[in-house]
Amino acid sequence: MKAIYYLDLVSSWCVWAEPAWAELKRRYAGVAEFEWRIALMDESGLPSSRAKCDWFYRRSGIIVRSPFMLHSGWVEPGRTEYLAPNLVAEAARDLGVSDDRARLALAHAAMREGRPVGQLDVSVEAAAAATGLDPDLLRAHAKTEGVLKQVRDTTEEFRALRVSQRPTFVLENAIGDRAVFSGLVAVEPMAATIEAMLADARAYTSWNAHFGGPPPE
Repeated sequence: MKAIYYLDLVSSWCVWAEPAWAELKRRYAGVAEFEWRIALMDESGLPSSRAKCDWFYRRSGIIVRSPFMLHSGWVEPGRTEYLAPNLVAEAARDLGVSDDRARLALAHAAMREGRPVGQLDVSVEAAAAATGLDPDLLRAHAKTEGVLKQVRDTTEEFRALRVSQRPTFVLENAIGDRAVFSGLVAVEPMAATIEAMLADARAYTSWNAHFGGPPPE
C-alpha cells in the first residue's frame, strides 16, 4: 500500500490537512508507504494581496474550526510562484532529512509566523533550524538544477492527475487499485478507502494461496 501527498508549502489547505496525514501515518505504520511530493501552485492559486489572503484564511479557518487564524505576512504581491520554500524542503530531503521536519517548519514559518519564505535565506534559516542541516550546504543544494528539476517533475505529475487542489492524496494498493482525493482534509474517507484497498489485496493473497496462478492456455 502506498500513499502520496501532493502539496505546496504555501497552501493553507495543506496546513489543515496535516493532522489527517499524521494520523494516516500513525494508523498504517508498517502497512503502507508514505511519501510527499511538491506540486507548485501557479499564479491562479495564489493570493494577489494580504487582504485577499486574510479573507481566505478567515473562511478556511472557520470551516475547519481552527482555534487560530493563519498569518498572511508571507505574501509578496506580484509573485507568480513560491519556489524558495519548496526547493528548500526538497533539498533537505535530498540531504537526508526524509521525514516531515523541514517542510512543516517552512509551513509554520510562513503561515503561523508570517515570515517571507519566498526569500531563499528566510526559508533556509527556518529549515536549517528545524533539521540541524548546515545552512550553507542547504542553500547551495536548494539552488541546484537537480532539485529544481525534481520539483518541476512532481508538479507535472500532479497536473497529469487532472486535479487542481492542494492537498491531493493518491492511494494505491498492491493489486493496482487507485484512489485520488483532491482538496479533502479529513482522515475518515481516506482511512476507509485504505481499509477497502487492503481488504481487496488480502483477498487476492488468499486466492493465490488456494489456487495459484491461472491455468495454462
